[in-house]
Amino acid sequence: MKVFPLDMPSRNPLNLSRWFLWNLGTRIFVNGEDRIPSDGAVLVVSNHRSFMDAPVLMAALDRPLRFACHHYMGEVPIMRDLVTGMGCFPLDTPDRRQRSFLRQGTALLAQREAVGVFPEGTEPMVSTTHPREVGKFHRGFAHLALQFACHHPRHLTAVLPVAILSLDEQIYQAFPIRVLRVFDPSEPMFDRAGLHPMVVYRHLVISVGRPYWINQLDREAYQGSHAKQVANDLTQTCREEIVSLLEQ
Repeated sequence: MKVFPLDMPSRNPLNLSRWFLWNLGTRIFVNGEDRIPSDGAVLVVSNHRSFMDAPVLMAALDRPLRFACHHYMGEVPIMRDLVTGMGCFPLDTPDRRQRSFLRQGTALLAQREAVGVFPEGTEPMVSTTHPREVGKFHRGFAHLALQFACHHPRHLTAVLPVAILSLDEQIYQAFPIRVLRVFDPSEPMFDRAGLHPMVVYRHLVISVGRPYWINQLDREAYQGSHAKQVANDLTQTCREEIVSLLEQ
């Protein structure tokens, strides 16, 4: 079980995450810690249901992670301070989101920072889902990993699937989803009726999956018309690994 410090957080995202979880009384058990890469560029991908997922993964993996987060999180005053304090980087509006993600993610990986991604996107955040439910994965993270590996062949590049399984939680109906249109009118999901669920974890199991190391065959295959299929295969491999970890 992870034990968090009682002192006030510093400006370090990892310490802030630990302090945040300790104050909420969240208990985390971690499986597969020996699978966490100790070297190279690392892209962490995980299922996503709660605003707590980024600090949970940092505390569980025991390292700072630079998470890509939704555009509106960089627009809401208090939330902006919280997410950037934890090392997250808000993405651009939908029409420029992919380019923004690839540009920022590549720069961070080149600096040997670990980057975190929630491939399910915003959908599970505005819907009430089961702890073992995993939605469709967007393949942007796979393109980031493959493009980075192709442009930096001397770097070791790994994609690390991690499963977040809640054993005890509380779900609050926080505020109308349409309120978020004030901060991001470009997001179509914010047009739906209903209240935004807020999942607060009490007891979690974090299972680290098998890292997928981008190899020379991947680099050679990720060319021209075949690039999309290579990215699809990597996306599906990571999703299946996370589904398997949740079922265990």
